[in-house]
Amino acid sequence: MTTMTAREKAIQEQFSLRMDEGELLNCMRCGFCLPSCPTYIETGFDESHSPRGRIALMKAVHDGLIAPDEEVEHSLNVCLGCRACEPVCPAGVKYGHLLEEARDIFADYNEYKPQTKAMRKTVFDGLFPHQNRMEHAVTLLGIYQRSGLQKTARKLGFMKLFPDSLQAMERALPEVPKRSEMKKRGSAFTTLAEKQASVAFFSGCLMDTMFLETNKATITLLQKAGCDIVIPDGQNCCGALHGHSGEKDGAKELARRNIDAFEQTGADYIISNAGGCGAFLIDYDHLLKDDPAYAERARAFTAKIKDITQILFELRFHERFPLAIDSQVITYQDSCHLRNVMHTHIAPRVLMQAIDGADYREMEKADSCCGSAGIYNIVETEMSMQILDHKMESAKATNAHTIVTANPGCLLQMKLGIEREGLSESVRAVHIVDLLLEASLNDSVE
Repeated sequence: MTTMTAREKAIQEQFSLRMDEGELLNCMRCGFCLPSCPTYIETGFDESHSPRGRIALMKAVHDGLIAPDEEVEHSLNVCLGCRACEPVCPAGVKYGHLLEEARDIFADYNEYKPQTKAMRKTVFDGLFPHQNRMEHAVTLLGIYQRSGLQKTARKLGFMKLFPDSLQAMERALPEVPKRSEMKKRGSAFTTLAEKQASVAFFSGCLMDTMFLETNKATITLLQKAGCDIVIPDGQNCCGALHGHSGEKDGAKELARRNIDAFEQTGADYIISNAGGCGAFLIDYDHLLKDDPAYAERARAFTAKIKDITQILFELRFHERFPLAIDSQVITYQDSCHLRNVMHTHIAPRVLMQAIDGADYREMEKADSCCGSAGIYNIVETEMSMQILDHKMESAKATNAHTIVTANPGCLLQMKLGIEREGLSESVRAVHIVDLLLEASLNDSVE
């Protein structure tokens, strides 16, 4: 091995101290993960872009056998973090935990360019931890959409200055609500049927701004299913973006605030309607395992986490209410984290298949990543679009009129795919909550 730089030596020492050696050794190099890894497949079966290969790289850095150089960091960054490798691993390796720790170590020693450093500080410290600022940012987007600026920018060809993927992404953005609408949403709601449970709703940051209508639909469905609902004012961003981007300390602080907020509700369950958020929330017990003040509280918190589709399934929503839509073919794109981390994939399918008028057709490789992966489609655009193009081939093969998802990032990515394929006049992408509300005929319980 060549002599390591001072930075590489510091990173290697942190790998030795912080990486879970037992978890690294758990990988048997069997290769069961390989067919499930999108980047392994998309790179033409490059071992360094497989879970097995990345774990081997982490172990080699941990043992001081190789330098933690740019190639190692690039391999980790190209990973989608979809965690599709985990359900198929016979040894139960927690690959996602290893990946997050490794990225965090690299981030601690990265010398970012001034503009990158400023951007990260703005996003991770100045925006996502503060819901009022998120509301303000989305309000500005709404002004852009409603004031005529959007039409003018398109007419003048301003958007052509950006890459094709960003042009399509701008067209795929939903119409966002006004700030006054965001402020109107209440914090407590009473069941519309015989009470089945009391729940606390994790409303999220993007979900409670850009996707406010989906949050409203979630509340209505929970009310109809027999839930009293409280939305804690003290909650904040789940921390997933921080945790996946090498900002682990920020993720821990957000986790502590959420635990503080939700503990006070005394709810039976904590409900999420975003697969990415739910998966990070349910990992708080791992995130805070070394925090003496929060470790036990985090375990109690994660034990209550459920996705909206899971609780609707358990409360027999699909059996108690008539569900119907205009005749159409629908298909489903799994949220990676909802399926691979929260292990929720049967419930959404049962709910969709119960809708009269919906011809449900399973998409080939519906459980493979769509390429969104948080901000992956922005920072690793080429790979993301390559994955999306293959995903759209599978979607088109179903002849679906409606592509259903269960996560905001997946929803935007599928809308982007529809735009890229020129299908916006014949195909739509919707969140499963919005589809279920559309299919709900009345408020009476059988």
